[in-house]
Amino acid sequence: MPHYPAAATQRSRVRVPLRFHDGYSVDAELVTFHGLTDGREHVAMVLGDPAGATPLVRLHSECLTGDAFGSARCDCGPQLREAVERIAERGGVLLYLRQEGRGIGLYNKLDAYALQDEGLDTYAANTALGLPEDARDYTAAAQMLTALGITELDLLSNNPDKADQLRALGVDVQLRVPTGVFTTAHNVLYLRAKVLQTQHTLPLAELTAG
Repeated sequence: MPHYPAAATQRSRVRVPLRFHDGYSVDAELVTFHGLTDGREHVAMVLGDPAGATPLVRLHSECLTGDAFGSARCDCGPQLREAVERIAERGGVLLYLRQEGRGIGLYNKLDAYALQDEGLDTYAANTALGLPEDARDYTAAAQMLTALGITELDLLSNNPDKADQLRALGVDVQLRVPTGVFTTAHNVLYLRAKVLQTQHTLPLAELTAG
């Protein structure tokens, strides 16, 4: 039996023009919520017209280093930029979830980076700190989608766990649509670990350290 989370409600909606460093621009509607199960300030970014065809949705976990600072150690910033444009073209929602470092927080993530510099992969570094490999729970995301009136969707993600959790929470994920592949000299081992450890949909043969 699926577990259906408690209801959340929309708190506010506000139009925000988005402007990216490469010149791309789009208007979004940001939505905040009451009653989210984890008490965090997650935000939904409504783009295009999600009321048309099956909406395209991305669950994007906050990454200060990648999203704001342009860190090349991950692919989060390019994924965010790509997702906004793809969702705006089709119509859908990007859920910006306050789950830094796969849920372990910013300081712990930076501690894990130091261990990665010593040779551990991203998951082993977390466990060496006594933390879960991935602490993220998507119950709040399911609440947000329900509050927005979205019960079925196509999920823009390489991560099968996101689709599995949403389905277990009663959300009809029809398709999982892979994101692009954004490799740098600094993140290729990180991306390989995602494929090998958590079966992310990425072309393993292309993820070789140069």
